[in-house]
Amino acid sequence: MSVMHSVSELIGQTPVLQLHKLDTGPCALFLKLENQNPGGSIKDRVALSMINEAERLGHLRPGGTIIEATAGNTGLGLALIAAQKGYRLVLVVPDKMSREKIFHLRALGAKVVLTRSDVNKGHPAYYQDYARRLAQETPGAFYIDQFNNDANPLAHATTTAPELFEQLDGNIDAIVVGVGSGGTLGGLQAWFAEHSPHTEFILADPVGSILADRVEHGHYGEAGSWLVEGIGEDFIPPLAHIDGVQKALRISDAEAFATARALLQTEGVLAGSSTGTLLAAALRYCQAQTSPRRVVTFACDSGNKYLSKMFNDDWMRQQGLLSRPEHGDLTDFIALRHDEGATVIAALDDTLATVLARMRLHDFSQLPVLENGRVVGIVDEWDLIRHVQGDRRRFSLPVKNAMTRNVETLDRHAPESALSAIFDRGLVAVITDNDRFLGLITRSDLLTTWRNRLEQ
Repeated sequence: MSVMHSVSELIGQTPVLQLHKLDTGPCALFLKLENQNPGGSIKDRVALSMINEAERLGHLRPGGTIIEATAGNTGLGLALIAAQKGYRLVLVVPDKMSREKIFHLRALGAKVVLTRSDVNKGHPAYYQDYARRLAQETPGAFYIDQFNNDANPLAHATTTAPELFEQLDGNIDAIVVGVGSGGTLGGLQAWFAEHSPHTEFILADPVGSILADRVEHGHYGEAGSWLVEGIGEDFIPPLAHIDGVQKALRISDAEAFATARALLQTEGVLAGSSTGTLLAAALRYCQAQTSPRRVVTFACDSGNKYLSKMFNDDWMRQQGLLSRPEHGDLTDFIALRHDEGATVIAALDDTLATVLARMRLHDFSQLPVLENGRVVGIVDEWDLIRHVQGDRRRFSLPVKNAMTRNVETLDRHAPESALSAIFDRGLVAVITDNDRFLGLITRSDLLTTWRNRLEQ
């Protein structure tokens, strides 16, 4: 292997993996591992192409500022290249983006501006409109605008497409893609139209996006909402050339997340939520074929950006995407079950410093204190404030000195209405079974359970 001299030299030439452990019907299904790019996604190619082209055209000068709207991965690619080239980067991102992406962006030196993910194009808080306005208001800033930047599809027409063709010996019957900015689809179509015109393009679209409607019916209505990040739109991206798509498959969040999790468990590939959408569509397409075909799709980004979401069972349950068997009692409302090892607890002899560290690590404001499986107290942030009183030495006190011992518990068989009396007093409900601790129920847990029941 040769020695590289810049991280940008590592972008591209990603491997292709044939999948053998998932049901691909009569087809051979290949996954191009774009999660192996240095920034962890296919968008590294786009970021490098757009920045290089902006420099060539004189839009970017040393020390300049780049502004962009992104659902995450384009931002990470831009942050990677901007850090190497010394540009300031401001990113406007929708608030459904995973925490891992935000932490990664900030670690690379980007300024992250969060905006609403529940509004559509034309609303002042819509992330693309927000970014464009911010660029106009910032002296010397360049809005790189992946949605209308010809260097976006150019990246795929000059690198991704010929790589795929060479890796698969020029024998590709169908490519399953998703559309965010549209650059991947537009760039691949442009190249394959010239070099392999028989290759079909299949759209994988999140349920709620309008793109599948446009493919199937030529028109579309109002967009819905979806949790998958990076693909699906409420408008037709001009770079996508959507008319060249032969078929569209709608994939729900639940199917996308389950497929991405299955990819990790069966094939060992840790990939993100958009990959789950693409792979679910590719599997459906392959299983529907009656003769062998060679089909390609993409591991668009790395799943390590979704560990707190898609790969977190508790988050999945909160979203109604995973469920436990119902018991018909208060245990159905407990998000973090103690018998599943999901609760975060304190022991009587834990120090207040230990308790505070545990609260911060798991983003809780209170912990149950257990002794021999029984709840003997509750400790919260106010208890810590009351006992430390600004004296850092008091963090060495044991939690038994600070906890609230008067804990009201509810038996698992108590009526649901009993929760209201607990919540009215500003408390959390401590649920037990013959004095054995089962877990806590918060107001948020109650609302989540009600919402999930409504959606079933």
